[in-house]
Amino acid sequence: MKIFYCCYGSAHSSVVAASIHLGLLPSNRVPTFREFIVLPHYDKTESFEIGTPFYMGKDEYNSEIFILGMGSERKLVKRAILSFLTHAGINTQDVMIIDTLKNVNLITKIGGFASRRLGLVTIGRPLTILGIQQRYRDFVKLVMQVKTKEQNMLTQLD
Repeated sequence: MKIFYCCYGSAHSSVVAASIHLGLLPSNRVPTFREFIVLPHYDKTESFEIGTPFYMGKDEYNSEIFILGMGSERKLVKRAILSFLTHAGINTQDVMIIDTLKNVNLITKIGGFASRRLGLVTIGRPLTILGIQQRYRDFVKLVMQVKTKEQNMLTQLD
């Protein structure tokens, strides 16, 4: 199975969700500033990389976990990915595309804009982390729902 956690630029919310999924971030507490900034890809993806899937690792069910920035065209990109996979003969029932943006608050959006668009990393990065820390339990809840769905799908495939 392939699981894509998607957001605007694959720099913040998708990285956090994928990292929770893979156990790189805890699910029982809110991580510290340092735990966020050491994550692969956190607040590092450039604008030209939007649309490029980044492999984050394999989970305990051997599913491949990716992050993907979709810009402002999430529905279009999702449809394009699934269409391409279907035409390539890949079973899309083995693919999950999870939108993580619903868990992003205004503080994270402002921080992401400041850091990634304006290059004000010293101001923007701490704001993205603060905003994600405020909504962290929602990210954990989302990932737990994805893992439950993943388990159910894998059981059906066996």
